[in-house]
Amino acid sequence: MPLGPSNSAICVQNTSQANHSTTPPRPTSLTIHPTALFSILDHYLRRTDRQHRVIGTLLGTRPTPSTVSVTHAFAVLHSETEEQVAVDMEYHRSMFEMFVRGRGDANKEQLHIVGWYATDQNGLGTYSALIQNFYEQETAPYPAVHVALDTGTEEGVGAGVRAYVSSPVGVTPRAENCVFVPIPCELRFRDAERAGLDLLLSSATSPNGTAAPTTPLSSLHDALLSTSSALSGVLAYVQAVLHGTVEPDPALGRYLWSVLGTVPDEEGGWATSLQDTLMVSYLANLVRGEAEVAARLVLAGGT
Repeated sequence: MPLGPSNSAICVQNTSQANHSTTPPRPTSLTIHPTALFSILDHYLRRTDRQHRVIGTLLGTRPTPSTVSVTHAFAVLHSETEEQVAVDMEYHRSMFEMFVRGRGDANKEQLHIVGWYATDQNGLGTYSALIQNFYEQETAPYPAVHVALDTGTEEGVGAGVRAYVSSPVGVTPRAENCVFVPIPCELRFRDAERAGLDLLLSSATSPNGTAAPTTPLSSLHDALLSTSSALSGVLAYVQAVLHGTVEPDPALGRYLWSVLGTVPDEEGGWATSLQDTLMVSYLANLVRGEAEVAARLVLAGGT
């Protein structure tokens, strides 16, 4: 699902690897998981009164050279004044090593440093460029991504997430010469994360703002209601298309065709599965009928 409006912001920075022809392509899209967003929000809530923003490291994978998937994040100590900005690099590297060791299982998907985040409602500036320059060195040869989180606590500023990549500008390579280019950002969650999100959302309508964990039966009930509601929406859309009141969308039609399993294949697709189900039901009813007839014959013979 898209996260917030896309807008552009300019600041300055340079990456030393940008001039090499062997540099991997810059990311064109980013997906972020709820676990990373919760870590960022927790860091923001624990900030000191003198901090107007917090920063940290983003961890994730690169499914393709042009896409980035952010799955985890951790806080990094830093300080900012009107004259300078300081980032604890050793703390950042130590935290990354501890995070990797804490995962333990070597068969798990290997995580890499993919960029950094900041909670700043005032936009990007020169300090952001300097921090971006540091993370470009940490993610080399891949470009670093920057995620800006609007917490929605400032008056007139809504909550949202924006993602950027940096591109060098100017003739002279300098750490503050770059432009931040926005890229599409989407929220993506796994099935286990979806259950947690649904539980958190249910607390929004609770009188005391809390929600107790549900039982398996109630979870099944909610899932069935959600599925029924979704199917009703799909049915209404299909009927509207058939009646000509809604313009058909070929991409959506192909998606529904695929999800519902109606795409014909070498085995006959959904039609074959339906015929198998009907055949099993018919045989079960036939066996049940024969068993009843046999039981009645035995009773008749005994009398």
